[in-house]
Amino acid sequence: MKSLLETIEERRSGFSKGQRKLADYLKSNYEQAAFMTAYALGEAVGVSESTVVRFAAGLGFSGYPDFKAALRQLVMSSITTVQRAKMAAAIPREDVVDAVLSVDIASIENTKKLVDRDAFSAAADLILNARRVYVLGLRAAMPLAQFLAYYLDFIRGDVLFVNGAVRDVKDGLSRLEAEDLVIGVSFPRYDMRTIRAMGYAKAQGAAVVAITDGDNSPAAANASLALFAKTEMISFADSLCAPMSLINALLVAVGLSRRDETREHLEHLERIWDEEGVFVKEAEGCV
Repeated sequence: MKSLLETIEERRSGFSKGQRKLADYLKSNYEQAAFMTAYALGEAVGVSESTVVRFAAGLGFSGYPDFKAALRQLVMSSITTVQRAKMAAAIPREDVVDAVLSVDIASIENTKKLVDRDAFSAAADLILNARRVYVLGLRAAMPLAQFLAYYLDFIRGDVLFVNGAVRDVKDGLSRLEAEDLVIGVSFPRYDMRTIRAMGYAKAQGAAVVAITDGDNSPAAANASLALFAKTEMISFADSLCAPMSLINALLVAVGLSRRDETREHLEHLERIWDEEGVFVKEAEGCV
């Protein structure tokens, strides 16, 4: 899959003089451009705002906002944690709470608009009908994958969480069969082991669902079905509230399809937890 910068370089010979200036600027400064308005980018390059807009349209984007989003995805997939930390250093400490929560709210709102309802429903059906479900997630995506696997096992059983912590990821998929489902959770910066494991699962004939951030994600390329959630970058720690919300919605959808079995299993678990004293009771929690 070609990156945006590779596409720009391939088409450079057909650009106008102003567009070539834009292409040259983006080659070295795409990290900054990803956060600029069309007017600001034009000012930085020395071309008009309309030239910037036409440049984006000529690359196949519906408008500058979509082009900017593609640039941001490129940045998020390549920028190091050190560079992210430097970006966050510009936020005044007194503004951190508002800045971070505003980004998270916007991510959820954008994800709500982005979710393909048909793909979402198809993913729920794959989960319900699979012989066994493997949930794969590494690094920053690991908590998301673990959350999904933990609750999904309450609903349908035969759910395995594969994280590469104890044994190699592919070892965790060694019993994979064509009737199984692999759910790969991967967001920028995409972990190579996750992508390779998803490709392996697809080659074995198993269904593969990606939970990732967009069509250009390598996780989506290795999946038979993809669900997208927006992530934003405000510091070295990714904003993952939107993917978590999407995963929660998927759990609810699957649970509603097996509400009776889920209720019976949870009632059984509650009896076990009560006998084992798993949770602190109200009186015991008082000091």
